[in-house]
Amino acid sequence: MFFRQKYIFAKKIIFAIMEEDYIKLIFGLKLKQIRTDKNLSLFGLSKLSGLSKSYLNEIENGKKYPKPDKIAILSEKLDVPYDQMVSLKLDKNLAPIGDLLQSKILKEIPLELFGIKESNLIDIVANAPAKVNAFISTIIEIAQNYNFSRESFFLASVRSFQEANQNYFEDLEQSVLKFSKAYQVDLDQTITSNDLEDILVEEYGYTIENNELSNYEALGNLRSVFVPKTKTLLLTNEIDDPQRTFIYAKELAYNFLDINERLYTFPWIKFDSFDQVLNNFYASYFAGALIIPNAKIKAQLHKIFEKETFDTSLFLEAIDAFNASPESFYQRLTNILPKAFNIQNLFFLRFTHKAKSDKFYLKKELHLSHHHSPHANETNEHYCRRWVSLKMLKDISKNKKEHVFDMQISDYENDGSKYLVLSSATKDPFKERHYRSISIGLLINKQLQRKLNFLDDPKIKHQKVGVTCERCAIKDCKVRQAPAVILDKAAKNKKIESIVEELTTKFTS
Repeated sequence: MFFRQKYIFAKKIIFAIMEEDYIKLIFGLKLKQIRTDKNLSLFGLSKLSGLSKSYLNEIENGKKYPKPDKIAILSEKLDVPYDQMVSLKLDKNLAPIGDLLQSKILKEIPLELFGIKESNLIDIVANAPAKVNAFISTIIEIAQNYNFSRESFFLASVRSFQEANQNYFEDLEQSVLKFSKAYQVDLDQTITSNDLEDILVEEYGYTIENNELSNYEALGNLRSVFVPKTKTLLLTNEIDDPQRTFIYAKELAYNFLDINERLYTFPWIKFDSFDQVLNNFYASYFAGALIIPNAKIKAQLHKIFEKETFDTSLFLEAIDAFNASPESFYQRLTNILPKAFNIQNLFFLRFTHKAKSDKFYLKKELHLSHHHSPHANETNEHYCRRWVSLKMLKDISKNKKEHVFDMQISDYENDGSKYLVLSSATKDPFKERHYRSISIGLLINKQLQRKLNFLDDPKIKHQKVGVTCERCAIKDCKVRQAPAVILDKAAKNKKIESIVEELTTKFTS
């Protein structure tokens, strides 16, 4: 896979550069701090040391590391011990920057995935160390207050990578086509676990144990464990065929794409590097594209979009046309809609809920447009109960259906945007009395109106919504869970500002 190989090659080079650049940058930061502490300009230090101003500037910017004789001159003229000059230890003002530059997290950040050059990052740090230090300290404090873990950071990085690429990866789509040709998998037919199991066993030497995990109650909702030494795949017997098919497809992805740095459990328990998180995404994308092929789902969507009214049965038939869960289908929509239909302003949400509970948890989200709501809320505010995502969870928890579906046009009063939201809810197969809803929201604009003929269907319910109750301006909401305290506080502050301006004007004249 060309894209992934290019990424791995670039990362190895960057790791090597970062070790050398770290030493250069630390020396440059220290020299700049010593110079400014002594109230010396670059011109002044040049006159004092006999070294050119341009040379000193390159040292301070982390571009050059001086030879021992030059360090000795600087040490003498600045009256700083030689050992202190060359030490990688930074004082307390610069220590956070040093910690970040030397941390594993920075080394694992896939800067090249986002088009960031290492030299640019170094220039930013070198040119404004105090400001960068303040920024880093702020980020660390926010992360601590919101319990933002290393895992959360890596997962957020992957989401940003997906968003930057409109969640569509042509090289993975092509890899699926190559795989189907190599193993004669007919993408026009429904793919079952039996189809994929034969390839795993015959081609890649897997041994599959179907009942082992079910013997251990403590494993909870763990569905699979792969033992690499013996190529043994352990499965719980509680999974259905769509889940089994997805697990097999991911295993095939790891092998066909030649991925070694990978996770060995599904769902994952922990990961040791960003590569494992990124490769898990690659394998999941491959699996989704194999089980829900590009051409087949596009044909299904064309039939739905061309109708003058929304055909619920046709949409549900589209989901059932694949051996996949509703969640996999909705996730696949986030790949297909931006590329095939140029519908790029969309969001994906997955909520979980326990029956008879008033709590709803947003466990997964993806935004292919950065201006819209909703986003996960970490301050214990109450998500809007008018969302169809939450309504579906309430509905399914009260009946015995395996899958419920509904849709609505959500009108966000605060920002003036409207979304067509399609939502499904299903039972959690591994937790008694637990449910999950999956939703996709499409921003309603002229472009969407041209793509979807059914948008004016009068049967589609329109609903005014907020984001959280604490920030919602809807006055007559019968399902409000909390007063709009944050909105009220903002209004109060605005009134105070207005009065202060009036007083200023009154006593200025």
